[in-house]
Amino acid sequence: MNTHPASRWLALILFLALPAFATDGYFSTGYGVKQQGQGGAGIAFPQDSIAAATNPAGMILVGDRFDFGMSWFRPIRGASVTGSGAPGVDGVYDGSRKKNFFIPELGYNHLFNPKLSFGVSIYGNGGMNTAYTTPFPLFSGPTNFRAGVDLQQLFVSPTVAFKANTHNAFGVSLNIAYQKFSAQGLENFANSAFSSFPGDVTERGFSNSFGAGVRVGWLGTVNQSLSLGATFQTRTYMQKFDKYKGLFAEQGAFDIPANVAGGVAFKVHPKATVLFDVERIFYGQVKSIANPDFPFNGPLGADNGPGFGWHDITSEKVGFDFKLSPTTTLRAGFNHSGLPFDPSQNLFNVLAPAVVQNHVTAGATWGLQNGKEVSIAYLHAFQNTLNGVNSIPAAFGGGEANLRMYQDSIGVSFGWGK
Repeated sequence: MNTHPASRWLALILFLALPAFATDGYFSTGYGVKQQGQGGAGIAFPQDSIAAATNPAGMILVGDRFDFGMSWFRPIRGASVTGSGAPGVDGVYDGSRKKNFFIPELGYNHLFNPKLSFGVSIYGNGGMNTAYTTPFPLFSGPTNFRAGVDLQQLFVSPTVAFKANTHNAFGVSLNIAYQKFSAQGLENFANSAFSSFPGDVTERGFSNSFGAGVRVGWLGTVNQSLSLGATFQTRTYMQKFDKYKGLFAEQGAFDIPANVAGGVAFKVHPKATVLFDVERIFYGQVKSIANPDFPFNGPLGADNGPGFGWHDITSEKVGFDFKLSPTTTLRAGFNHSGLPFDPSQNLFNVLAPAVVQNHVTAGATWGLQNGKEVSIAYLHAFQNTLNGVNSIPAAFGGGEANLRMYQDSIGVSFGWGK
């Protein structure tokens, strides 16, 4: 098989900017433009060679394919502080100094025989970005540094899938992960009163880490109308962010959480399929994400040092796929995710205001000549505001930190299949 085109696209993916801020916590609602157009649902309904990002077993059903896509992502995020006893702190803060992000995706799959396939899916797992337009006094004090963080994650997932029999397929992916992180405007915490390593809290540029985990999946065909799927991704163990060992718990540790999901695809008509997925993301297993911000159980960077106070969340996804004609498919969907943190944890989450919960999507695919096709998807995450409850300690002046966000995304992909 000729892998030269895929190699060139891989080089491009690694060069381009990675995701800015996904929407189920910091995970993406879905992977691949087709899946994004149907609310992120697709565990039991694989459609392209990005399928391994959701369910590795689906790769055996997509055949020989090559897919490449790009999404324009625009998150509008910010915060406000009310009721503070500290002078000059109350106000509205715009966290969208950087608004536009471009998120690539790439997939290749080869069918060795009707029962065995090998492929690779390359995608952004998620991430977060805040870039405040003015200094945030609770974090930066009297300096002019503008608070913000940038977390980016990329997965390269070689995948083997096989059919055990006519009704059951299984797959396994080795998830090779790369992530990078930077922080700025956190000068108030860069001292021995707050951090185990005061010199490694902020303004250190990007810190990189690599790691690996495994995703396994099953896809079963009950009959011509009903398919079921299930998938589990292990915790992805990552190298530590050494440049930020004074910020994250466990001296800079930042593993990617495990997750488990199940899905149903029901063909209600020869041209129409309804999809339903449920996913559980275990943010609470990673101390740097899950430890509460206040009260401090230890200094920043310590094993039990502060985090973002995130807990496990569940995401429900509903999708609809309708074949309007032999060359045209229409899609729609809805995604609802739980809030990953409580209002008492709003202060540190000024840096990660992941408060959107409800998303609507639409999409379509048009077939071209010689097995080629083009797909589009649109996502809107409705604005949500989470007002703080006892979120700013008295030592910081008291009051409340209030978070807000909404998002829009448009994706386009091209596919070649046999």
